[in-house]
Amino acid sequence: MNTKIWLSSPHMGHKELEYVHEAFKTNWIAPLGPHVDGFERDVAAYTGAGHAAALSSGTAALHMALILLGVGKGDEVICQSMTFAASANPVMYQGATPIFVDSEEETWGMDPDLLEEAIKDRIANGKKPKAIIPVHLYGMPVKIDEIMTVAAAYDIPVVEDAAEALGSTFQDKACGTFGKLGVLSFNGNKIITTSGGGALVGNDEDLIKKARFLATQAKDAAPHYQHSQLGYNYRMSNVCAGIGRGQMEVLNDRVAQRRANHDYYLNQLGDLPGITFVMEPEGFYSNRWLTTILVNPAESNGVTREEIRIALEKENIESRAVWKPMHIQPVFEGAPAYVNGTSEKLFDQGLCLPSGSNLTHKELDRVINIFNEVMQPQKV
Repeated sequence: MNTKIWLSSPHMGHKELEYVHEAFKTNWIAPLGPHVDGFERDVAAYTGAGHAAALSSGTAALHMALILLGVGKGDEVICQSMTFAASANPVMYQGATPIFVDSEEETWGMDPDLLEEAIKDRIANGKKPKAIIPVHLYGMPVKIDEIMTVAAAYDIPVVEDAAEALGSTFQDKACGTFGKLGVLSFNGNKIITTSGGGALVGNDEDLIKKARFLATQAKDAAPHYQHSQLGYNYRMSNVCAGIGRGQMEVLNDRVAQRRANHDYYLNQLGDLPGITFVMEPEGFYSNRWLTTILVNPAESNGVTREEIRIALEKENIESRAVWKPMHIQPVFEGAPAYVNGTSEKLFDQGLCLPSGSNLTHKELDRVINIFNEVMQPQKV
């Protein structure tokens, strides 16, 4: 059996273990500590955000954002349909209803025109949305300028889900820093990792301070345990933050390596019939967290996305269908949705290729060879 090629595995640098050893040496093993403070400074400095709160996951960061914006039972929040479920689950945690909006074909992100249509319709139905959650999908920035224009016109705060987009920019500004609040993820498969973790970023210092307070069980300033607000156990540990500090030092290298993977795939596979890649519009810069393609059977000699995925799997190569849209997920059955067919087409034809920054050219060529075998015209 060939060695496993993973979709996106962790890739350590040289300093992570040094920071972790420091945490052990100083006995800062409990949650919080100097590495948490340092990691928050690193994240804020890298993104250009005014402030950052290091949390236990990107999902926790999104949940905190909704709490800070006052989203509660009976409210509505507009979510991107084409995404991972964690982008919408926290809306349900708050007893609110996700309102799903479909994608546009250029970036696969939330369609700004459909977003405005959804807002108008919700207002006409008597309920103005409390927030908008666009997602920078697979590292490609959404059309965030257009989304922010629509949001401003209706005075609705934006929470950017940049969980997949650390290192991505729009017009040289970091994804996650356009909205009222931004969410990052450091899960094990992300472009950098803290083993598990996330961050909430923003320019409003009071909001970020409150996020830290609520995420540390909302303990009041008292000589005893006193709680005036509902708290959460969402803070990142000092050990995990140490990993993150080391990872931040190699982040630019990781972005460059993943972009090189994408370019290699594009060069080798871009001319195959029925295979299309997501290209960067002018002013868009993707970290290429995952290289994604579409496989159109009408143009690919009848070959489907699933045939390619299975052929890769047989050779011990992990690939994955793109996210199944939220508006057709059983858990969100009945949630209002404004769709144009784009995300369902993407789900039907989309495939994520192995994209780790630690992949070798030999491993990339293994992937490419499978494509060349599967895509050959059938002999008659």
